[in-house]
Amino acid sequence: MSVFTEVSRAELEAFLTRYDLGRLLSHEGISGGSENSNFFVSCERGEFVLTLVERGPVDDLPFFIELLEHLHADDLPVPYALSDQQGQALQQLNGRPALLQPRLPGKHVAQPDASHCQAVGQTLARLHNSTEKSGLLRETDRGLPWMQRHLGEQLLHAQQAMLEPLRGVIDSWLQTPPHLPEAVLHADLFRDNVLFDGHHLSGVIDFYNAASGWTLYDVAICVNDWCMDESQRLDSGRTHALLAGYAGIRRFTPVEAEHWADVLRLAALRFWLSRQLAADQHSGQSGVLVKEPEHFLRVLEGHGKVSIGLPLAL
Repeated sequence: MSVFTEVSRAELEAFLTRYDLGRLLSHEGISGGSENSNFFVSCERGEFVLTLVERGPVDDLPFFIELLEHLHADDLPVPYALSDQQGQALQQLNGRPALLQPRLPGKHVAQPDASHCQAVGQTLARLHNSTEKSGLLRETDRGLPWMQRHLGEQLLHAQQAMLEPLRGVIDSWLQTPPHLPEAVLHADLFRDNVLFDGHHLSGVIDFYNAASGWTLYDVAICVNDWCMDESQRLDSGRTHALLAGYAGIRRFTPVEAEHWADVLRLAALRFWLSRQLAADQHSGQSGVLVKEPEHFLRVLEGHGKVSIGLPLAL
């Protein structure tokens, strides 16, 4: 999360008259992330997060609002858009679509242990179970066609030996997709999008990449952030804990086990590409956190040999 579009106190006070939240006490921009403008908002009647949506078509916002309402109704710890006094959840502020959501308790965990990872796996499985038959659908704008296009643009000679095999996987799967279980994915469940109150997982936030897709891909995205050691290799204890937490609620299939290594690599490739594109676009722009693209090249290198498989016996 970052601040691309500034909001003054006077502008925010005028915006909040649409709600019955009492007087504005304070607000501040949230630094970190790279896609939307976010603010903590403190009012007499509670703590909230204001998001100005900077990327993606406005037509997708009703999907995100409905998704979060659905997950909230299923008792998942997610934010949801507050409706104003006229019953409207989707707003406009400073020329941007705007959502006001309750602020969830807890804080981010920088150095997760096995218990944190187990809780993340369990919550992700619950999310997939909730959305698998929900009827909610959204096509991702960063799927295999996007990877195929941008991999060709970004491929450097020194990286060809590592990246060319993935180009082959993408080309093959675009022709004949593997039969993997699908649901609505969070698709960005990194440590900075999960909140813990002690060891209790208290919140999952930032669903603006959520889309329909392979549930195994969502698991791989999580593992690639939550379970890596200092050399960007899989940490055995944390990886087993996250996978066991997930499998205890939603079992993996033999087909998923067959494709696990390739999906881990594709998840690393996706974030290398998106970070590289963001670095090219926002380099030197104040108030925007540009994350290091090279990190995911090291993760990808570490997945040259994947020794931890999926637990099929749970």
